[in-house]
Amino acid sequence: MPQLSVRTSKQLLIGSVEAYSGKSATVLGLAMQMRSQGLDVAYAKPIGTCPSEDGSDNNLDEDVRFISQTLELGADRIRPTIFVLDEPTIQQQLSQEKPLQGPEVAAALAPQDEDILLMEGPGTLEEGSLFGLSLPDIADTTQASVMLVARYHSALVVDKLLAAKQKLGDKLIGVVINDVPKDLIEVADTSVRAYLERHEIKVFGILPRTAIMRSVSVGALVHQLNAEILNKPERIDQMMVEEISIGAMNANSALRYFNQAHNMVVVTGGDRFDIQMAALESSTQCLVLTGRLSPRKDILERANDVEVPILSVDFDTLTTVDKIEQAFDQVRLHEPIKVACIKHLMEQHFDINRMMDTLGLAPAVTA
Repeated sequence: MPQLSVRTSKQLLIGSVEAYSGKSATVLGLAMQMRSQGLDVAYAKPIGTCPSEDGSDNNLDEDVRFISQTLELGADRIRPTIFVLDEPTIQQQLSQEKPLQGPEVAAALAPQDEDILLMEGPGTLEEGSLFGLSLPDIADTTQASVMLVARYHSALVVDKLLAAKQKLGDKLIGVVINDVPKDLIEVADTSVRAYLERHEIKVFGILPRTAIMRSVSVGALVHQLNAEILNKPERIDQMMVEEISIGAMNANSALRYFNQAHNMVVVTGGDRFDIQMAALESSTQCLVLTGRLSPRKDILERANDVEVPILSVDFDTLTTVDKIEQAFDQVRLHEPIKVACIKHLMEQHFDINRMMDTLGLAPAVTA
């Protein structure tokens, strides 16, 4: 007969040293791994940073909606978002200057009868300070352990993690280094890992960069660009773009260039019909036309045949590219394909047993 282990409820606050480091993905991947160990998991995001897009609920964060639906969490396993970090809320706080009281925060995030409450923290260590809800504030109030997610730009990632260790002290139980380019994996997994471990910062995982996790849905581009969709392709929220190509050369050069790319969005002028047709003959997921010019009928027909959405925007090419690059830099975890990807990454590159041992958690069922 399996024996249930004796457990007390734990709290883990997942934070980062910079925004868009992969916190939501890490929380989701961690939750899936913990549940595979038989643990009862609850989720909280005290500060909402991604308001409901349909306007139906200003206090419902889209990350909370997606993660709770993906994990099929019951209402008793989702803690309410304390507030959404939008401009009206910030202005109100600037005029009133009423930080949230510790007991109020502690009550909202109090453990119940779950095995572990995973709390997704602010985007940086400082975000939320205006409200008394920075990551160190939350950790102090709830007495939660902290795990940080850091995006790998270079080996100097250690600077930010050492500074975080100084601020968080023993509350920091370890880190995940995310989005490591393939050619830098060896350095991250040897020199960087060894240095951090010598300075008493446990490295629970080093996750390699993948095109899927850095991709953006066409639907997200429509929102980012305030674009008009000129045809009616299906599944724009499931069509993923991995790179940008600018159509500013002649058609022959463009076709050679496009054939070297993969799952791209092509940005070109609305009057560059030769580039538009070349893009539709390659691995194009989305065609963005600048200048609000309508494409020719044969372009639209070809786009419909190959199921490539054509977007029309008011911006010039450089502004359009800049906005698309912002979308890549601010990628969110709202697509099913990314769920499967982070599940695989965490299974392969994250030491769940070491992390659970550090937290004092045991699998729910032992043989």
